[in-house]
Amino acid sequence: MSILKKHVCAPLILVTAALSSGCNTVLLHPAGAVAKQQGHLIVVSTLLMLIVIVPVMALTVWFAWRYRKSNTRATYAPDWDHSTQLELVIWAVPLLIIIALGAVTWITTHTLDPYRPLKQEARAVAVKPLTVEVVALDWKWLFIYPEQGIAVVNDLAAPVDVPINFKITAASVMNSFFIPALAGQIYAMPGMATELHAVINRTGDFEGFSANYSGAGFSDMKFKFHGLSNTDFERWVQSAKASGQALDHESYAQLERPSEHDPVRRYASVAPDLYDAIVARTVGSGSVALEH
Repeated sequence: MSILKKHVCAPLILVTAALSSGCNTVLLHPAGAVAKQQGHLIVVSTLLMLIVIVPVMALTVWFAWRYRKSNTRATYAPDWDHSTQLELVIWAVPLLIIIALGAVTWITTHTLDPYRPLKQEARAVAVKPLTVEVVALDWKWLFIYPEQGIAVVNDLAAPVDVPINFKITAASVMNSFFIPALAGQIYAMPGMATELHAVINRTGDFEGFSANYSGAGFSDMKFKFHGLSNTDFERWVQSAKASGQALDHESYAQLERPSEHDPVRRYASVAPDLYDAIVARTVGSGSVALEH
């Protein structure tokens, strides 16, 4: 029997190790300060819960072995029903863990309020934040850089150690903007604007996607987020300006139409009031008639 167990367990261990080595645990190894603190909260919360889970699982096995039918040395007390000492342990330990977990979660979530501008999270706190206006379309992402005067579809970039102020909305149905390496997901909703403050602390290419089902093209609603040096970011901006295309209200109405597997598109200029018009729903197919 032991030989059989050895032959069965060895392959299972190898398969488990192989699968684990291929996992991309980006939530626990992020590139942004905000996501790093969120990942730390996940680890702390898990460890606090394991304080109860591990002993309970171990005691379940021990009780089953200790009080098995064949163990005649185990104490048999069918009339026993109360122990003050055990009651204190059973209730006090979970209560203390819940208090600790609640305190840590409350402090962290308020510190990392997505509407709160970054302070200590950015290494270069004196740097002017970069504003990016995000629009969730069917089924693609539009990123508007109002200060740079450009717009890009399904491609996003920011310089390292520069705070980013995302302003997020949707053109049709509710969606969710999520870059796991940068920060937590934020909902994009038509007719209103949400915000997210974040910062990327190292260069690299990171995955971004929709985290909320929004229809047929949802699974391919993905984009790349590039963490770049200041010089490389300027080159990235210039590549958009070199496209020669303009994004105004008319061209936006064409872009807004549902489409799947959209390639990266760059616009050298963008109407200055376009994002506000999208939020107010006065442009595109989802525009509402204004009553006077």
